[in-house]
Amino acid sequence: MAAARRRVSVGLGLAGAACALLGVSLLLVGPLIIKEQVIKNVRIDPSSISFSMWKDIPVPFYMSVHFFEVLNPKEVLQGAKPVLNQRGPYVYREFRYKTNITFHDNDTVSFLEYRKLFFQPDLSNGSEDEYIVVPNILMMGAAVMMENLPNFVKLLLSGALAGLKQEAFMNRTVGEIMWGYEDPLIDTINMFVPGLIPFKGKFGLFTELNNSNSGLFTVNTGMKNISRVHMVDSWNGLKKVNYWRSSECNMINGTAGEMWPPFMSPTSLEFYSPDACRSMTLVYERSGKFEGVPTYRFVAPKTLFANGTDYPPNEGFCPCMQSGIQNVSTCRLNAPIFISHPHFYNADPALVNAVEGLHPSKDQHALFLDVHPMTGIPMNCSIKLQLNLYIKQVSGIIQTGKIKPVVLPLLWFAESGSIEGSVLKQFYTNLVLIPSLLDYLQYIFLGLSVLLIMSAAVLMATSQRTAAEKSPRHPTTQSKPPSSSETTPLLHDADTLSQDDAEA
Repeated sequence: MAAARRRVSVGLGLAGAACALLGVSLLLVGPLIIKEQVIKNVRIDPSSISFSMWKDIPVPFYMSVHFFEVLNPKEVLQGAKPVLNQRGPYVYREFRYKTNITFHDNDTVSFLEYRKLFFQPDLSNGSEDEYIVVPNILMMGAAVMMENLPNFVKLLLSGALAGLKQEAFMNRTVGEIMWGYEDPLIDTINMFVPGLIPFKGKFGLFTELNNSNSGLFTVNTGMKNISRVHMVDSWNGLKKVNYWRSSECNMINGTAGEMWPPFMSPTSLEFYSPDACRSMTLVYERSGKFEGVPTYRFVAPKTLFANGTDYPPNEGFCPCMQSGIQNVSTCRLNAPIFISHPHFYNADPALVNAVEGLHPSKDQHALFLDVHPMTGIPMNCSIKLQLNLYIKQVSGIIQTGKIKPVVLPLLWFAESGSIEGSVLKQFYTNLVLIPSLLDYLQYIFLGLSVLLIMSAAVLMATSQRTAAEKSPRHPTTQSKPPSSSETTPLLHDADTLSQDDAEA
């Protein structure tokens, strides 16, 4: 029995040692295996898991558009404060796909990304056929652009505008404002000021967005350096743009805004936005989870659209007005267009107070990106921007009336999407569940090794104690000679007789 126990204890000890070896191996090698798998599957390579996701984005994106209707256009012409009413949302399903994908020898790939938008009546609060009163964007924009021209030119244009029955505000459908409408004003303006509006045909705020690309991006593939994957190498062949007044503001930084390098730190991320004509930096806000997947949330800092006075690095984006809006006229045909957060969120209160009907709110109007830090893949996002038109009275153009200078919100839109369905399941299994199982297994093996080794030690000690109890005993001291009282009676009697003889 003792021998059997010893054999069992040796077996347990060997099993414990094996578990300890496996645990330590997973502890040391497991993270390397996970890192290698992440690197293999997030780089831009046709064999990677994320390549098909990068090429044809499977995430259902939606663009929600909210218009600001002007409720008192006649009063605004007389100098009153504009009263606005938010309309919408008008929701569009957005499909994105890449074409002209060309790999280069310097670890880069070029592509054109197209967007197609389809109206979703069931998700919208209204139809594209609804009429909305908004500023006459072409006329009011052209008036501000012509402010410094000779008076006789402005008077001639004003007469032409009257002949065309052009007014400061127009009543058009959502579809016309979005996708364009025929306007003889385009040809009239180009007749008086050639090249002022360098396009023909329809005019619409989103005409160039649908069925069009965002420019030729060339980005790093990460094949040689994973820390550079998705980082923009050039846009339309440019290493930097020339819209702004400083080299820093003209820099093309970060990615194209779809994915980021893996193993992110909770600091900041950057991307180049052709819509905003600039690079944008978002900052880490908090950690969280999206459908069980760990994420970092990145948000826009208050300095994103701050003016040069409040934030000197933004001086290159000037001429500036109040903080919270950015003048993008230099990349929008010199039209007095400004971008901002919706409802002038995080902007100078003077902008909010210049009109009525705005209610800025972080929950509704702040943009955010939830990114899986291990892979750099966004799990949930909502990018929100507002388009604003600077309008005012322009002497010589009677159609501008007595309008007081104001940055007037036109609309704001949110492009939102999140990973779901089979894509989310595959992502969770390959990049969350399996790494987590490997992480747990290393501790299970280490814990099991301790239990087995302790059991083996206890069993061995018990076996040795049992064997000691069953072995024969050995004397430890010599026996003393027996005393006289312990002798036989016969000897005792002999001694007594000897004593009697002696006495006689």
